[in-house]
Amino acid sequence: MVVVSLSACAGQAPMIFEDAMQEVATGFGLIEAPVWDHAKGLYFSDVLNGGVYLLDRKDEISQIVPKRRGVGGMALHEAGGLVIGGRDIAFFPLGGASPKSWLAIGDIPGATGFNDLTTDKSGRLYVGSLAFRVFGGDAAQPGHLHVIELDGRSRVISDGILLTNGLGFSPDGRRLFHSDSRSNHVRVYDVKQDGSVAAWQVFAQLGSSGVPDGLKVASDGSVWVADARGGRVAVFNPDGSHRADIPVPLPMVTSVCFGGHDLKDLYVVTGSEAVPTAASGSIFRVRVDVAGLPLPPARVSIA
Repeated sequence: MVVVSLSACAGQAPMIFEDAMQEVATGFGLIEAPVWDHAKGLYFSDVLNGGVYLLDRKDEISQIVPKRRGVGGMALHEAGGLVIGGRDIAFFPLGGASPKSWLAIGDIPGATGFNDLTTDKSGRLYVGSLAFRVFGGDAAQPGHLHVIELDGRSRVISDGILLTNGLGFSPDGRRLFHSDSRSNHVRVYDVKQDGSVAAWQVFAQLGSSGVPDGLKVASDGSVWVADARGGRVAVFNPDGSHRADIPVPLPMVTSVCFGGHDLKDLYVVTGSEAVPTAASGSIFRVRVDVAGLPLPPARVSIA
């Protein structure tokens, strides 16, 4: 596999070859929420058609959770199951036992669902809520950023996010990055000791036509952002300056995830917008020379 070099050429376009990106899965509606499990492979969701799936280490696909739609974020849990978003934020044991819900749309006035999420080093969950039907033609209404503490209690720590998307922490855990797709920028917050955040600032923008979607942070502090309208992954240095773009074969790039034995396999997931069929959502993989940042498992109580 061709390696895409980014770390050695900071500030310059990466070396991209025509065969650099390998399609490893296709036939889905809108793929989201990729999360890497070293033991099993890549978990992902199909937002529109429903279901949570596993792409295993042999690139074979199986369904893990049937039917569940609107899943825009997932995380591993230390108990061995998955934290899954959608109409609530819940722990799903792998094996069919009943899920444990911590935060539901009924708990938040005006909420219609939850989108992307991430974990901090202590195992707290950070998740954004939606306040309008994204695929229902509604006018955008601002949602919130929530933190779910280890005892399961939740609180709002920021607001005004028109369309909450990708979330990720810096390597030292002191900064939190957060995509607002409708405002066309990636926020950054300074994180306080108690898990709350200071007032946000603009970290980066994707240009006049770019739409920041899911994101991941690499071990060198760079921030890798899916462009939902630009057919690329935009890579930003820790100071917010643009490092490089990685072209993607399909235009609707929804999220990214580092995987593989050394976290240098970049998985890129896409939707089916602006392509011939409604089942063109695909997963691509490309080798990069910057390792991803390992994501801590959630440790929120399931008792």
